[in-house]
Amino acid sequence: MQKRKLGKSGLEVSALGLGCMGLSFGYGPATEKEQGIKLIRAAYELGVTFFDTAEAYGPFLNEELVGEALAPVRDKVVIATKFGFKEGKPPLGLDSRPEHIREITDAALKRLKTDVIDLLYQHRVDPNVPIEDVAGTVKELIAEGKVKYFGMSEAGAQTIRRAHAVQPVAALQSEYSLWWREPEAEILPTLEELGIGFVPFSPLGKGFLTGKIDADTTFDSTDFRNVVPRFSAENRKANRNLVDVLSTIAAQKGVTNAQIALAWLLAQKPWIVPIPGTTKLHRLEENLGAAAVELTTDDLRNIENAVSGVEVQGERYPAQLQKLTGR
Repeated sequence: MQKRKLGKSGLEVSALGLGCMGLSFGYGPATEKEQGIKLIRAAYELGVTFFDTAEAYGPFLNEELVGEALAPVRDKVVIATKFGFKEGKPPLGLDSRPEHIREITDAALKRLKTDVIDLLYQHRVDPNVPIEDVAGTVKELIAEGKVKYFGMSEAGAQTIRRAHAVQPVAALQSEYSLWWREPEAEILPTLEELGIGFVPFSPLGKGFLTGKIDADTTFDSTDFRNVVPRFSAENRKANRNLVDVLSTIAAQKGVTNAQIALAWLLAQKPWIVPIPGTTKLHRLEENLGAAAVELTTDDLRNIENAVSGVEVQGERYPAQLQKLTGR
């Protein structure tokens, strides 16, 4: 697995990371603990050195899982986690008060079985706390040796600039894929200018770009996708056009849809590190195979031409969650 540096921060990670959320939260029942540990350790054996979690995934269960799984190789991996929700529960609202950030950091260190968090993200921008206070608190935690790097998630360009002026932002984590390209307008140019790395989550469109989901797919009652407008049966049917385009290109290259979608992201900028998640070993192996897929200039032009004619239907979040992005 090749390595990449997240912007000018100096933080070096595998070209593809592992998003661990789905092992505990969001996509149906949690994976059995031993299975989760096995998958995370398999990712490491396959070359992944970048693992993503958050207090809100569970809450707390995912951090504990990641901490236990990576304890034997802790000095060889980069662990990213996040703060920002009351009691770690998104429905309760945001909380990025400095004292709360400190509480969560100390608790996360214990759950992750480590003495330092490599990358600490603010999960969502809290309008009730000046971003300068948030960045300043993380700056203090870095000085104290509890955190190495500061990250943000789903933040708007101006907020990123204000935070970066107080404590350099190593990475922004936001949704980005062939079916959500909004970051290209303002976010990517801002990150390039400031030397900040980009960590796309949901790089496979929450599974949709793999081609395994159609209008007839039913999700578990606890699956987050049940409330996502883009995943209504009607929109899934309409959005199938994008999957069909990807399938054609993938077949021509002799790879899978997922590999094309991830290789496309890797080809956009050398400081982009996607974090696809999965609960299945064969999907993990498939996803990581994308790092070896070479897309030529012609390939990228063909993909661009093919997908530009497809208009994706439906919002990517329900209204109350959409309000938390881009601030």
